[in-house]
Amino acid sequence: MNKFEQLGLNESLLKAILDLGFENPSEVQEKAIPLLLEKDTDMVALAQTGTGKTAAFGFPLIQKIDADNRNTQALVLSPTRELCLQITNELKNYSKYEKGINVVAVYGGASITEQAREIKRGAQIIVATPGRMQDMINRGLVNIKNIDYCILDEADEMLNMGFYEDIVSILSDTPDQKNTWLFSATMPQEVARIAKQFMSEPVEITVGAKNSGSATVSHEFYLVNARDRYEALKRLADANPDIFSVVFCRTKRDTQAVAEKLIEDGYSAAALHGDLSQAQRDGVMKSFRGRQIQMLVATDVAARGIDVDNITHVVNYQLPDEIETYNHRSGRTGRAGKLGTSIVIVTKSELRKISSIERIIKQKFEEKSIPSGIEICEIQLLHLANKIKDTEVDHEIDNYLPAINNVLEGLSKEELIKKMVSVEFNRFIAYYKKNRDISSQAGERRERSDSEPREFNNNGAVRYFVNIGSRDNFDWMTLKDYLKETLDLGRDDVFKVDVKEGFSFFNTDPEHTEKVMEVLNNVQLEGRRINVEISKNDGGGRRDHNGRSGGGRSSGGPRREGGGSFGPRREGSGGGGFRSDRNSAPREGGFRSDRNSSAPKREGGFRSSAPRSEGGSDRAPRRSESFGDSPRPRRPRRD
Repeated sequence: MNKFEQLGLNESLLKAILDLGFENPSEVQEKAIPLLLEKDTDMVALAQTGTGKTAAFGFPLIQKIDADNRNTQALVLSPTRELCLQITNELKNYSKYEKGINVVAVYGGASITEQAREIKRGAQIIVATPGRMQDMINRGLVNIKNIDYCILDEADEMLNMGFYEDIVSILSDTPDQKNTWLFSATMPQEVARIAKQFMSEPVEITVGAKNSGSATVSHEFYLVNARDRYEALKRLADANPDIFSVVFCRTKRDTQAVAEKLIEDGYSAAALHGDLSQAQRDGVMKSFRGRQIQMLVATDVAARGIDVDNITHVVNYQLPDEIETYNHRSGRTGRAGKLGTSIVIVTKSELRKISSIERIIKQKFEEKSIPSGIEICEIQLLHLANKIKDTEVDHEIDNYLPAINNVLEGLSKEELIKKMVSVEFNRFIAYYKKNRDISSQAGERRERSDSEPREFNNNGAVRYFVNIGSRDNFDWMTLKDYLKETLDLGRDDVFKVDVKEGFSFFNTDPEHTEKVMEVLNNVQLEGRRINVEISKNDGGGRRDHNGRSGGGRSSGGPRREGGGSFGPRREGSGGGGFRSDRNSAPREGGFRSDRNSSAPKREGGFRSSAPRSEGGSDRAPRRSESFGDSPRPRRPRRD
């Protein structure tokens, strides 16, 4: 007997459930569906991403909708257009045997007039992103003043993306007597405020511990030097030949750059971020779902609503600025009862963030070492052997066997195996023979001792003048963080920061000069173009024991901070990062293609044309409330 039959659903829904292949309800479905069917009530449901929340509200919503009434009866708000379309498609599948129910998706990037026309034809359920919904209300294209149900899906993410004012405005346009169902992975203060303001005595259900991580996801972290972050990513991919993953970066620029480097190094990768057109996003996601892409490099915003089965790993190339976001990232794997792994690549100064995340998700991380070249080669060799063993033989090759036997005549079985494996393996093992191992060096090797601050060792350093200062709400610490994030440098790569009212000075080593000049001279801060020049000021002057300059402040102590190991050099960036001419099929077994595998790639990287922050804002960063030391840019709202 299908357990959904015990939840009180009608026959048409049970028939749709049977078609979809659902057998047992998830925990959130088991708790929410009977409750919502039994009575009219407000509800707050806390459950992780991937636990079946859409069905938890979708089945009871469809059963309560009056199919004979063509007026809008329900509004579902979701954070992104991808999730909006996903929910719409699922609701249509659930209601396939309910005649007369019409579900319309309303989201940015598509024709607003066409969406308004569909609603006018009769849409009992509207699924919308907050920005587009508010736009339609302002234009008088939709009427939600008489709806019976309002569902907020991924509420914490909508608020985290800057939709608070839109949500408040939309809910204020709905009737007081409606039922509001709020689904969220976490319960930050802004979500609690929405619940208190717009809900009446809501029933709360929780799946697992509040704000906790999924029990099907294991958590690992790898400690590396900041300059080795990209190399660590490659090694982790090579150590997991069947990896099918989402790699998270903090900014669009980093996302594009990491994806392009992976592609150039022969991996099947693509970028997914807010600068892509809808057609590009759709193309990338189609390739990812079809497993033509093994490593999808994405920003947090762009990855909302990704619902792809069997993702094996989530890789945190950079940790998010807010702890709660980690929960959403890791929720992309370990779905439907399957096991998944969430990996964090972390520098020594970021270790305290791991402890903060552990407290929130109520799970422990396992510290692991980046695999050595020998270990990776062993893994890949066995993977290749198994791949050969499991390959199905196409007997059309039989016609060519006599000629092949003539060519291979005289070779023993052992010689034949060695030669066959070496065809793919030689370049791979050659790469790791000439590249150092990186795991044992994290946090140990410093060019300067802890007793000698970086600021005291300025031989050959380049000093810059930049036209931002204290009037732009910077002090030496926040400007250092801003430069570090904008330039994607380690914390001790920017030093001798001296902030004046209308301008500032800072130093880097000479190898970063090209990056500094190219990136900063193409950045705007609150609409004003940043200008940076190489200064003739050598930054001399009296310093105190903390390394602060007598003429201003500078950062004290040689601490490394996060940041990638690549730098902005390449001019322009290509589409979504997926190149069909190089990667029309997945990189089987983690091996590099012939064109890329003969020599290791330069770690220097290149420049992407994407802006530096996910929202496109170049406002001076605020201190993060979660981690305390990472800049937290203002989040503009996005569809």
